[in-house]
Amino acid sequence: MAASQAYMKDRAGKLALLVGIAIITHLLYQMIVIPRADAWKAAQLELVRKTPGYHPERSFFVIIAGDEQKATIIIAVWAAFLSFMQFGDTRKQRRLLEADLLRLPPGVVILPEDAQEYSRRLDQLPGKERDFVVPRVLRGALKRFGTTRNVQDVSTTVHNTCESEAARLDSELAMLRFSVWATPALGFIGTVRGIGIALQGAEMAMKGDTSAVTGGLGISFNSTLIALSLCLILMFLLHEIQLAQERLVLDTERYADEQLVARLSSR
Repeated sequence: MAASQAYMKDRAGKLALLVGIAIITHLLYQMIVIPRADAWKAAQLELVRKTPGYHPERSFFVIIAGDEQKATIIIAVWAAFLSFMQFGDTRKQRRLLEADLLRLPPGVVILPEDAQEYSRRLDQLPGKERDFVVPRVLRGALKRFGTTRNVQDVSTTVHNTCESEAARLDSELAMLRFSVWATPALGFIGTVRGIGIALQGAEMAMKGDTSAVTGGLGISFNSTLIALSLCLILMFLLHEIQLAQERLVLDTERYADEQLVARLSSR
């Protein structure tokens, strides 16, 4: 029940973050992006009328001014926040690898009847730290040792628990993976919409009015540009998180072997 509540609280917090980012981004668009894009377009039209042969320059605000671009930026910023939160969590977990969680004096070995006592020491950690990877692996190994009194079984348990923790950490990236997938998908929606607008204006273009065609193609190319650019950044962050988590699990297994398994004695 507690695990279910923690899951729902985590998801609700992340969705609330998305709503907050959407509101702030919308306000920034209304106050900065759209006014500047409109002012730039008006200035460029005036220059075109006054200067024969003038070719308008590109504007960053015009490129990001579309609805699809705004939605893409919202999802990308949300994904970036999720990434930094995951990085912070992984860093906190790595700090436990430098701590003497079992508080074992040099030369002391752990007997099967002592396993429960050392497991209680892990339970004394602060609330959130008790569910970190390192304490979970050590707690599972001590429980196994107290039950079987077999060191080889403990070593196998450490390895299996680490694999299970790796899968759990990977599953926690599901929402981040969705946002990475949604970023180019939103850009492609803008691409399709822009091409549709351009096709609708094909008849007008035959009569000499190419504004609908150029406007539709502008929507198409700008949304694709923003989506693919942000997707590259998010993919890099996602792979860095996966690498950090894999290293955490591998270092945890080594830590458990050196700090726990090597000091077990069934005699």
